[in-house]
Amino acid sequence: MESRIIGGKAGPAANAVRMLTVDAESAGQRLDNLLLRLLKGVPKTHIYRVIRSGEVRVNSGRAQAETRVAAGDRIRVPPMRVAEPSAAAVAAVPAREFPVLFEDEHLLAIDKPAGVAVHGGSGVSSGVIEQLRQARPQARYLELVHRLDKETSGVLLLAKKRSALTALQDQFRARDTGKVYSALVFGAWPPGLKVLDLALHKTLDAAGERHVRVVSPAHADGRRSITLVRIVRSFADGTLLDVTLKTGRTHQIRVHLAHSGHPIVGDPKYGDFARNKTFAREHHFTRMFLHARQITFDHPATGQRLTLDAPLPPECATLLSR
Repeated sequence: MESRIIGGKAGPAANAVRMLTVDAESAGQRLDNLLLRLLKGVPKTHIYRVIRSGEVRVNSGRAQAETRVAAGDRIRVPPMRVAEPSAAAVAAVPAREFPVLFEDEHLLAIDKPAGVAVHGGSGVSSGVIEQLRQARPQARYLELVHRLDKETSGVLLLAKKRSALTALQDQFRARDTGKVYSALVFGAWPPGLKVLDLALHKTLDAAGERHVRVVSPAHADGRRSITLVRIVRSFADGTLLDVTLKTGRTHQIRVHLAHSGHPIVGDPKYGDFARNKTFAREHHFTRMFLHARQITFDHPATGQRLTLDAPLPPECATLLSR
């Protein structure tokens, strides 16, 4: 069955091989993100499995999850039953607005709270994007420009037009954006340690869960990752840092800081679990202290350089004031 990706949708789902032709609006997307968007009823883990197994082909060749598609590419999709979402499932997605930092006809910037995933999947029924779409049924287009971990709060950009999405993602790939995070880490951060230049390797387990580790620069699958660190304030048992990303790898800040011997307070994946538990009990602080406090980019339509700031969440500010 041949179908063309038009307006972000594919043709009818069936238990047969389908050939999709990528249109200009979908060009530049990662293969996994494209299929996750098109095959709404297919479990995320299954999509990653068929990509890894080589059943998904781009222009008759094997492709990786991170392969970026181009206009005119032909994608082979193996037989997959796509379940239509039930009315009950749709109704179960809460309609929710989030604090708006900036909005116009091209883009939306919100202040994402900690504990909310940016999208559903891997055991999460819904995230920011699904909840916003429910709250804004009149929106013709709304897509995530980038991602934040579920445990991370702060500035999150969404595109209201496909042209805005591609322009902003081009900036992220070209490293023409600036992102600054506030992170509270355990221990006294060394004043002389200002640059972390460490290769990272990402793997996916059978459930599609990401795991990232530091590897040798010579590692075949390692990707160079650079993080800049500045001490903002020192405490008896921790250090508040301003962390600037020069590259945007998955879990980069969390893995770099933990590898340096100073894990982020409350990090449930790469942190010091015993210290997290003690810290939570003593300070009544149960989240991860990582906040995307600032982002700088060129407006996708006007070209104006914008800097957006998200204030430190009350629970984080209260902790520091103690």
